[in-house]
Amino acid sequence: MATQEPARPGQPERVENLSAVQFLTVAEVAAMMRVSKMTVYRLVHGGELPAARVGRSFRVPKRAVEDYLRHAYFDAG
Repeated sequence: MATQEPARPGQPERVENLSAVQFLTVAEVAAMMRVSKMTVYRLVHGGELPAARVGRSFRVPKRAVEDYLRHAYFDAG
């Protein structure tokens, strides 16, 4: 049985069953994060948000967006 190395911040954990991964479009990620599509593209191109390239489009694992938001959250109080 192979062991999995832990995911690094900003990187999704490795999933053996890719059919279980829910991918989002850039527009869906932008709506979820309430930012522009350009902001999502910057995060993807900057390596802060992992994505799979499909033709000329990107697909982002939903779990990666959730992890990004969880780690980006801070208490301003």
